[in-house]
Amino acid sequence: MNTNPFPFSGLSGAEAEASRKLHGKNVLSSKSASPFWHALKDAVTEPMFILLVTAAVIYFILGEFSDAWFMSGAIILVSGISIYQDNRSRNALKALKEFTQPHATVIRDNRVMHLLSEEIVVGDYVIVSEGELIPADGQVKQLNDFSVNESILTGESFSVTKDIRSEEDNKVFSGTLAEAGQCVFEVTAVGERTKLGQLGKSIQSIRKEKSPLQKQISVFVKWMALAGGMIFLIIWGINFFKSFDILDSLLKGLTIAMSVLPEEIPVALATFMALGAWRLMRQGVIVKETSTVEALGSATVLCTDKTGTITENRMELFKVYDFTGNTIAEKEKWQSSSAQNLISAAMWASEIVPFNPMEKAIHEAYTENIKKDLRPEFKMIHEYPLEGKPPMMTHVFENGNGERVIAVKGAPEAILQHSSLDSEQINKVNSYLESFAREGLRVLGVGKIKFVGNDFPKTQQEFKIDFLGFLGFYDPPKKNIAHVFKQLYSAGIQLKIITGDNPLTTAAIAKQANFRGYEKAITSAELLQLDETNFDKAVSEKTIFTRMFPEVKLKIVESLKRQNHIVGMTGDGVNDGPALKAANIGIAMGKRGSEIAKEAASLILTDDDFGKMVDAVAMGRKIYANLKKAIQYIISIHIPIILTVALPLVLGWAYPTIFTPVHVIFLELIMGPTCSIVYENEPLEANAMQRPPREMTHTFFNLKELTISIIQGLAITVGTLFAYQFSVKNGYGGELTRSMVFTTLIIANIFLTLVNRSFYYSVFTTLQYRNILMIVVLFVTLTLLALILYVPSITRFFKMASLNGMQSGIAILVGFVSVFWFEGYKWWKRRWS
Repeated sequence: MNTNPFPFSGLSGAEAEASRKLHGKNVLSSKSASPFWHALKDAVTEPMFILLVTAAVIYFILGEFSDAWFMSGAIILVSGISIYQDNRSRNALKALKEFTQPHATVIRDNRVMHLLSEEIVVGDYVIVSEGELIPADGQVKQLNDFSVNESILTGESFSVTKDIRSEEDNKVFSGTLAEAGQCVFEVTAVGERTKLGQLGKSIQSIRKEKSPLQKQISVFVKWMALAGGMIFLIIWGINFFKSFDILDSLLKGLTIAMSVLPEEIPVALATFMALGAWRLMRQGVIVKETSTVEALGSATVLCTDKTGTITENRMELFKVYDFTGNTIAEKEKWQSSSAQNLISAAMWASEIVPFNPMEKAIHEAYTENIKKDLRPEFKMIHEYPLEGKPPMMTHVFENGNGERVIAVKGAPEAILQHSSLDSEQINKVNSYLESFAREGLRVLGVGKIKFVGNDFPKTQQEFKIDFLGFLGFYDPPKKNIAHVFKQLYSAGIQLKIITGDNPLTTAAIAKQANFRGYEKAITSAELLQLDETNFDKAVSEKTIFTRMFPEVKLKIVESLKRQNHIVGMTGDGVNDGPALKAANIGIAMGKRGSEIAKEAASLILTDDDFGKMVDAVAMGRKIYANLKKAIQYIISIHIPIILTVALPLVLGWAYPTIFTPVHVIFLELIMGPTCSIVYENEPLEANAMQRPPREMTHTFFNLKELTISIIQGLAITVGTLFAYQFSVKNGYGGELTRSMVFTTLIIANIFLTLVNRSFYYSVFTTLQYRNILMIVVLFVTLTLLALILYVPSITRFFKMASLNGMQSGIAILVGFVSVFWFEGYKWWKRRWS
């Protein structure tokens, strides 16, 4: 936006920079702790860190310095990985925060421009319109029917109407919300010097309750930690009463505790959600709360408005109905005096500096069709804001000669209701209105009012309106919207249109967009007549909701949630805030959305493209599916580690200490990157968007999936214990037996990683997935195994022996068989599903 319709030139670039140096930036200082120290604190308080430190200290006391230094190195490595993952997640969330910084409209160098709110300086002229947050303190210089909600400062929720002439009411304050109209104000204070800054307040997101997934993971990890503690005590007790060696017993107990503790799970959850939100941001979808990512994969209903979401929001004035001449005229026939009178009246009833797309179109039509522009000669002396059900608005203008223009526009029903027309004339007009609506036109009624004197009535509804006609705006459906609807329907998601427009217009646009159930419409008035049971039934059955009031939008969302739906709701206006907040997924528009809508929403579409919701739902499903794979992998691979460590100790086999803390921590260092890096990078499976949404309460902890993971883990355990017994029966010593078991487990881990990339498709299908991190991690794993087995110094350190070709072949075969049986289960599942 370059042209400046306001009578202010604003600061120059140099003046703005000088003001910034003198008064500072428009930001509130943060006293939060350094992210690095926060991450370090989290790392050193993790149970695994404490176990490693304990093991290292015991090794030092026992004089086993090589093991002690290895454990010390492991402490640094594990902490480093933890800090890296935490930093990775924080950076993703920081990028999201920076991307969602509020913007403001400012006049500088006699141009209207958009800047980040933090770039505003004292002396700037800022333009604020309905639905926007006021970014700094200032004094009002120009306003149009401007009112503000100052509850963040005063605690009072009612609106405060601003008045330039009043010293008390001509000031605006940072953090407050413009509820109606528009104003230009000069900035008097920024940052810490604003009233908000001095009170020490800041606008912070309300901390939300944990999602079902987070709750289940938290409970699962606590139970595993409890089980680890109990097993630790049992193993320590058994060994102590056998040997009475407290330090050796502690080491054996620590080994089992390390194998039980699933510390990768919380890391994986945080990483998947944060990186998922970051990936969505790169696609133009800003997720304000990472828990929203989980909800996206479960969305069952998406409620969308019409204008600007389904349509292009062009609002071109397409044709007019002239009541005086009883004619319908398209653009080339707007030269008649009555048609021009209609367009002029619509212009006078609009804001002086329009910010609504329809009002902009009206001003453009006035400029193009009216020979003499009378706007400079008239001044607004009274106005009635857009209000009522249905809504309307009225402006009173007067020139220097005392001539007046009182013009009104709004929903045709409202204009007709308060007009001087009789019932026969209204029926006639309604027939034209229906024809406009059936063409998909957005219709505004227009009229003029004759009134003498200055004692204006309290409400505009008290006037008697001379009906002039109505304007028909064409806002065509977006070119991609039919395809978007098709994709969402294929994903099993219901769609509902909730709009303030009339039923016929909405149905016409919906039909053009291939929207299912376009003929099933209901209005606010009809819904409000129903009791709760019938209201819920209507909400479930109907797909188009028209002439919607804000409170009814909220009731629709609450009704859908009562019916166990996971609801996504789009909105852009001030009054959409409650419905956006109530929805499981509040969706605001980045370009045309009001600041209050963005504040209330949990998700923002940066370019107002509803098609991005397909990407968002797909990402939500992908993240959840990959997280489930990662955690099922963790469960499956922990079981053989736990049992391979515990059973030889408990049963008193030939080599009871088959794994030490050194071996377990090596396995943990392999598993951590596999679950939180490799699986996070897996692509969306081919059938993910052809399946219905999962129920929000169903996670990977359901009995069937947990049973599959346990069976996979037990099968691998059978493989490792087979390798153990095979080695003993063939007279292998303790070190060679350890090598066989260790190699079998590593090979099984590799095949498990590959097999669990899909619980439906064959491994031969998933091998075609592009995931470079999978290749890197598996290559590193095999390389490290080779170094452990065949570099003598490393082999001695791990207390192992090198395997010959036959022994390696058996370990690989056993590891393969203990995992690859699952491909048969997947084949059966594909065959019968």
